[in-house]
Amino acid sequence: MQNTVKQLQARLPAITFVDGTRFYWSPKAQSIYMNSAALGTDEGKWALLHEAAHAQQNHLTYTSDQELLSLEVEAWHEAQKLGSDLGITIDSDHIQDCLDSYRDWLYARSTCPDCTLNGLQIKPDTYQCLNCRRLWQVSSSRFCRPYRMQLKDKKTPSEVAHTVFN
Repeated sequence: MQNTVKQLQARLPAITFVDGTRFYWSPKAQSIYMNSAALGTDEGKWALLHEAAHAQQNHLTYTSDQELLSLEVEAWHEAQKLGSDLGITIDSDHIQDCLDSYRDWLYARSTCPDCTLNGLQIKPDTYQCLNCRRLWQVSSSRFCRPYRMQLKDKKTPSEVAHTVFN
């Protein structure tokens, strides 16, 4: 697997590869963190390719949960191309399992704590239910359980539309 790391370093010379406990891309540090102990597994290789795809695509930040999901889809698509260039095939079921974890996270964050219908993200950390108008805040972390803190004020549906579209 060190050969794959070397090949990726040659393709991404401005990126630093750092041994860590998990795989992730840090745009601020311009570094890919990787768990070298896992690089001997298919899942480890695929994770490394996925993070390299984030770096290659220059994914910096996102402003909504939906945008994060779109970046993940794009990174997996690019990881497949990158893997193909390096002779590594990424299992499509694995990709869908990874994307499902983001979809499940997004669904949980967007579920109204009052009526359990899904709401609309109106700020990076705030959702509002279009059914009962409940506002709630969510954590900014992608790596924690999606807690939903209810906010006291409610807006009318037209106020929600004005907030979102203006």
